[in-house]
Amino acid sequence: MTRLRNPVLRGFAPDPSLVRVGEWYYVATSSFEWFPTIPVHRSRDLAHWEYAGHVRGAVPGDSLAGVPDSGGVWAPSLSWDGERFWMVYSIVRSVGTPYFDTDTYVSTATDVSGKWTAPRRVASHGFDPALFHHEGRLWLLNLQNDHRPGGRRFAGIVLTELDRETLDPLGDTHLLLQHERLVEGPKLLWRDGWYLLVLAEGGTGFEHGVRVARSRVMTGPYELDDRPLLTSRDDPSLPLQKAGHGELVQTPDGNWVLSHLTARPLDTPEGPRCTLGRETAIQPVTWDAEGWPRLRHGGWHPAVEVDVPTHPDGEGAQLGDGADPLGWPWSTLRGYADPSWADATTRPGRIRLRGRHGPESWWAHSLLARRITEHRAEAEVTVEARPRTFTQAAGLVLWYNTEAYLALDLTWAEPAGEGQCGQQWRGGGRTVLSLVERDEAGTRQVAVVDVDADGALTLGVTTEGAEARFWYVRDGVRTPVGSPLDFGRLSDDHGAKLRFTGAMAGIHAVDLVDAGFSAYFSGFRLDCR
Repeated sequence: MTRLRNPVLRGFAPDPSLVRVGEWYYVATSSFEWFPTIPVHRSRDLAHWEYAGHVRGAVPGDSLAGVPDSGGVWAPSLSWDGERFWMVYSIVRSVGTPYFDTDTYVSTATDVSGKWTAPRRVASHGFDPALFHHEGRLWLLNLQNDHRPGGRRFAGIVLTELDRETLDPLGDTHLLLQHERLVEGPKLLWRDGWYLLVLAEGGTGFEHGVRVARSRVMTGPYELDDRPLLTSRDDPSLPLQKAGHGELVQTPDGNWVLSHLTARPLDTPEGPRCTLGRETAIQPVTWDAEGWPRLRHGGWHPAVEVDVPTHPDGEGAQLGDGADPLGWPWSTLRGYADPSWADATTRPGRIRLRGRHGPESWWAHSLLARRITEHRAEAEVTVEARPRTFTQAAGLVLWYNTEAYLALDLTWAEPAGEGQCGQQWRGGGRTVLSLVERDEAGTRQVAVVDVDADGALTLGVTTEGAEARFWYVRDGVRTPVGSPLDFGRLSDDHGAKLRFTGAMAGIHAVDLVDAGFSAYFSGFRLDCR
């Protein structure tokens, strides 16, 4: 056996959909407004995971421009029909409204790291779709959304048969289950004469859980288990919180495991804050005498450490990690990285970002970022730039979304003692480092430091729990910029709006006038421990 430590995918890897094909396990996770769309990881032993690719082309036109924060690709479901992989997912274009405005798509591939077919749209009853392959037929599960005033919004789980070739609906849509507690994320499997419906229950926050229902007939009625399969909602002291959104998979030796999302909150004066977002975990499962799935270690609480079957070729190298200077683990907002950002022609390994919209844009922000995976992290980068106006900036950023970020930018300011007059074209001015924090109350400049306009400058940030400290290097010495900032605001749990991603560390560039300003970055480092 191998000792597995949860989460197995750490930092912003929510809604895991797990499938086994031969000796390999594959898991797909939500990407929301981030690219690459639908990252897929693989493992032989469930403990050690490597990046295996993503569903390129999942978004028609490869653009989510204009999609709001935490919109985009929600809850992909990965399946295997014996010949090819299937991915079904929803693109959510309205967040915080009754409508969601979802488009549900299906794409297939013979290899998860290879070419995926162009997405084909299918019935969009709501988000959280899944496919069920059974006896040569194909079925689409979905949450039913009721947008009407007074409606239940999460109005039950529905099932529709699809033509395997055209993906057109065949026959009626069947209502499988409604429940007084919110249920979503349906997955269907067949075992020992039962159709088992695995459901996410209670919403994706601290009330989250997994509940199972079953029926002898695919179209129901379904009987709910009288207890959850998994939840942490009854014990706020557990290190793994928000446990839910599960999927059951059988191992080669006949055992079973449950993939699920979870989160590791920080305790702060404002309450628990999950700065790392929702992550992927695995729990071994057994079956009781009545045929219901149960956690092998007993109860329904997620365990941090569990034993899973060992495979002789368990741990592998990170596929594609580092091969592409703009590839994984880099991510970009609402579209793929511009190939010109890889400045290989003049200096291999250097990144050239051309400034575009400001950091609060839903359209064209030049930002490259990586997931923060632990509660202590340090990021550092060297930047070369010559900003000539306050409309140009480039630097290091801690990012959650357009209403929650911290940025240390190299930019332009008026001469010392002169107020903001917006007349930089008169000449003069100075190059400064500007430390800015953004939350739902607005944007605030925390500190301004004069720096030498010539040469490169190394910027850095250290996060420790819910605190972030920015600095730059002068004469080989780290020089602090401003006071410590509240990193806890860059979490799923801060503020009143829905938030579903996780904190990232990255680089960005802004030019609000003509997109002619470029900044050069090198030596980016992100250490999480």
